Amino acid sequence: MSSAVSLHHSDAHVGHDAHHEHHHHETFISKYVFSQDHKMIARQFLITGIIWAIIGGLFSVLFRLQLGYPDQTFPWLEDILGHWAKGGKIQPEFYYALVTMHGTVLVFFVLTAGLSGTFANFLIPLQIGARDMASPMLNMLSYWFFFLASVIMISSLFVQTGPASGGWTIYPPLSALGDASMGSKIGMDLWLVSMAMFIVSSLLGGLNYITTILNMRTKGMSMTRMPLTCWALFFTAVLGVLSFPVLLSGAILLLFDRNLGTSFYLSDIVVAGKILPNEGGSAILFQHLFWFLGHPEVYIILLPAMGMSSEILAVNSRKPIFGYMAMVGSMFAITILAFLVWAHHMFVTGLNPFLGSVFVLLTLLIAVPSAIKVFNWLTTLWRGSIRFTPGMMFALGFVSLFISGGLTGIFLGNSSLDIHLHDTYFVIAHFHIVMGVASFFGMFAGIYHWFPKMFGRYLNNTLAYIHFWVTIVGAYLIFWPMHYEGLAGMPRRYYDYSTWVSFRQFGPLNEFISTVAMLVFAVQLLFVFNFFWSIFKGRKVTSQNPWESNTLEWTTPVSPGHGNWPGEIPEVHRWPYDYAKDGRDFIPQTEPIGANESHSH
Repeated sequence: MSSAVSLHHSDAHVGHDAHHEHHHHETFISKYVFSQDHKMIARQFLITGIIWAIIGGLFSVLFRLQLGYPDQTFPWLEDILGHWAKGGKIQPEFYYALVTMHGTVLVFFVLTAGLSGTFANFLIPLQIGARDMASPMLNMLSYWFFFLASVIMISSLFVQTGPASGGWTIYPPLSALGDASMGSKIGMDLWLVSMAMFIVSSLLGGLNYITTILNMRTKGMSMTRMPLTCWALFFTAVLGVLSFPVLLSGAILLLFDRNLGTSFYLSDIVVAGKILPNEGGSAILFQHLFWFLGHPEVYIILLPAMGMSSEILAVNSRKPIFGYMAMVGSMFAITILAFLVWAHHMFVTGLNPFLGSVFVLLTLLIAVPSAIKVFNWLTTLWRGSIRFTPGMMFALGFVSLFISGGLTGIFLGNSSLDIHLHDTYFVIAHFHIVMGVASFFGMFAGIYHWFPKMFGRYLNNTLAYIHFWVTIVGAYLIFWPMHYEGLAGMPRRYYDYSTWVSFRQFGPLNEFISTVAMLVFAVQLLFVFNFFWSIFKGRKVTSQNPWESNTLEWTTPVSPGHGNWPGEIPEVHRWPYDYAKDGRDFIPQTEPIGANESHSH
């Protein structure tokens, strides 16, 4: 009798499960909108990120029009932008708004939320062998806070006085005084509120990623058997959780200064001959708060790209990653040092020279773990049987950009050189190559490599190769010449250089850069077409493991349901990089170690 009851009970349980599954697939809203499945949330982050990337890229095309052709008018601009482009010429105040929004959108909304939000969500549970994130509910909220931040930020483009225009770093007093400029009015408040929402989203996501990695690994998946991708995303989340609250406090205090009459950042200021009552604040305080997030932010953007590139390089070289523990150790070192270098952005603020020398030392030290990573990537490639898949091409592009962009950081990390180079085009060239373009390459590598897992289809290879070659050649043609402009002292964020005798010589060069920028932007639209077209019409994935990779995500069905594995979660017996071992091309992590197997890890 008891067995019959228990049998009946288990049947009911199975029935309930089946019903739950059935119910789960029923509603469009629960599956696609308020989804708690980490894979769907990853897609939401990715598609929102792509939309933002188009907007942010478009801003740069608009202001490159002004920089490349300062004497020309474009009547169609007035049709689109109205009074922001009177007479077909972008107005100076709107030019600053474009520069500000371009930086904000690409740094935070694309390379932070789009990169971490997509790949941490998608890969962590699949690669460590978990059904989902530790808290699917918080995960869903993390996306919707990001979405809310996006709505507020976009709405600032439509207010009459225009969006924030104090540069993406939003330094006071320009940002603290509503009368300072058009872009310091309501647009600035919207910027600050949007960033506050964005930070909440990052913190919810980060706490989830850390908890999931520490608590939800499958049997046999020790920390040292995790793919480098998961390590990178783990360190990224730690960086975000520790540094984003500092920017939140900085932004909230700035809102107080703007709207409640406090003086955290303001003191002894005269506006139009009138002395303001604010006393005792310090604009430099804001810089400390901003850059205490701002420098870890560089690695919040770079680390996921490093982790994914490591994985993709190993898979497509058909070789074990070189120096696994050194790779983990160097990421750990970068995570620690990222918190100790923020004042190298402030060498020109009147920083005590002795303190400056300490930050020079710490800044140059962070080159060591970066160099270890570069060395290990190159040795992974050495004598590998390389497959040049689109994902691999972008991973190689990432390594190239990281090296060439990182080298110029040694110039800027030196305080005496930085005094000459600060706020010139040299800085623009440096951080766009090392952080902007390189991270985008990591992101593209990830998209091309994991797209089959995300959508069950392949991207078009021909379009992918066009995308790669035009983008890498274009990126170098845009940003490499800027180093020379910077060495000549050409300051950034200026509206028109043509009136200066010393910078007029760069007119043809600026025109060339603007032309290439437009071409590169056009090719990104080709990628966007490829992406959305392939989701519906791409070649279907037939094999469970198209890249012959060892990691766990390729043991799930071609299009995994909510819960990832239909049966038991597989057990892990080895590290993820057993390629070209004992005469075999690859040995998945789930395969038990054989008695006569050579020792590897």
